Amino acid sequence: MNLQIIGTKKCRDTQKSERFFKERKIPYHFRDLNEKGLAKGELDNILSVIPLDELIDKDGQQYKKRNMQFMVFDIEEELLQDPLLLRTPVIRNGKQVTIGYQPEIWTLWLKHES
Repeated sequence: MNLQIIGTKKCRDTQKSERFFKERKIPYHFRDLNEKGLAKGELDNILSVIPLDELIDKDGQQYKKRNMQFMVFDIEEELLQDPLLLRTPVIRNGKQVTIGYQPEIWTLWLKHES
């Protein structure tokens, strides 16, 4: 299993996700979006599984702070420029991807690994 958790340290769902994998002693790589955003290739890989409009956090602080509800914009370009617009956490396991806290799906991943 090659897990990557993409989120921020302050995000509650990201914290719960980290705890889920730590409790099961599953190693993962954490990417803090405050430090480093997504590369175009990474975003493209995520988009092969998750629809673009599900990736942007329209209820998030960053979206509201920038008044994006009143703007017309290229979602993909905005996510590359401002990774704090992403709904978090994004959990990647190879080509599999989830958004948000989804322990039911991760449990299925673990069962398929055994």
